[in-house]
Amino acid sequence: MERVQAQVEGHYRSELVEEIRARGGLLTVGETTFRLAKQFGFCYGVERAIDLAYAARKVFPDQRIFLLGEIIHNPDVNAQIAALGIRHLAAHPSEADIDALSPEDIVIVPAFGAEAPIVAAVKAHGCQIVDTTCGDVMSVWKRVRQNAREQVTSIIHGKAQHEETRATASRALGEGGGHYLVVLDLAETDLVCDYIRHGGDAEKRAAFLRHFEHACSPGFDPDVHLRQVGVANQTTMLRSETEEVQRRVRAAIADRDRELPGDTKNFRFFDTICGATQERQDALFDLLRAPLDLLLVVGGYNSSNTTHLAEIGEKTTPTYFVRNADCLRSADEIARFDLHAKEEVAARGWLPTTGPIRIGLTAGASCPNNLIEDVIHRILELRGETVAI
Repeated sequence: MERVQAQVEGHYRSELVEEIRARGGLLTVGETTFRLAKQFGFCYGVERAIDLAYAARKVFPDQRIFLLGEIIHNPDVNAQIAALGIRHLAAHPSEADIDALSPEDIVIVPAFGAEAPIVAAVKAHGCQIVDTTCGDVMSVWKRVRQNAREQVTSIIHGKAQHEETRATASRALGEGGGHYLVVLDLAETDLVCDYIRHGGDAEKRAAFLRHFEHACSPGFDPDVHLRQVGVANQTTMLRSETEEVQRRVRAAIADRDRELPGDTKNFRFFDTICGATQERQDALFDLLRAPLDLLLVVGGYNSSNTTHLAEIGEKTTPTYFVRNADCLRSADEIARFDLHAKEEVAARGWLPTTGPIRIGLTAGASCPNNLIEDVIHRILELRGETVAI
């Protein structure tokens, strides 16, 4: 395992970032000042998943190894995993994909887990599973399984097509009698709360089911399956939004049942936000209290926790969500992910080349430190400066 750790560190470690952290997160080079969030980058769950993938390659040097989807939501890390000779298997494989596996093959389950029927199908085919699912994700599964056993519907705050949410939803079915409903945001939460309070006629019921067609369990009936509910979540959502989802659903249940808000027997919730996600959000809020001219958020565009960091930043500060240093094309042009258009766009005039500037830096839990170092070097290069560390 020591050799695996050395290999991982060789790919993802940054002495520069470690030195800046040791200095309290502050680096000034000439007229350029960088402020790093106190918490950013790889979390324990991500590190564990990557370590296990690298270890699998060493333990099974001559066997075919497949990865269900992506190990984490970072293209640079996934490219490095592929360079180890680990093959890609669709996150939602077809029967033909499964049939193409042999009992000698190794299949890696990624950090955010996989749907229960997919894992069962792979196991039934005789493959050995290397499960890198994060412990925080499995804690959510434990809660929704309990809901299913007790005939309580799980309302999952998350992105319905995200791998983690799909994995959680599959566990919310329990042994087949459980139900779930996925809400993306507060607007969808309000739709659910309105139905809880007032119910609906056939037309309203049909409209409700059309809206949540791809975000509810088979056979879901809002007239039946919203009687008793428990709120769970995709672990990388904004804590403040998840708490508001909980508050609104709880209030709707209390109004319907004419109970006091603190005495709702038909409502339950558990705090299942990932600790690392919360630490990175809190650290960014702290960073934004300092005077900044701009903020760079580094990470994969399909990373939920990184996306939420960008959402927090853009509310107060000019924010650029970038995949890596290659996005910093020049001092005039930067390729950034537009959260609203949901695509990479070019922005102009983002970086002054002269005069003092204060730049904040943070990264999602799936971003390695070496990518942050690359961004720092690129900014200094564009401003005609170099770091001596």
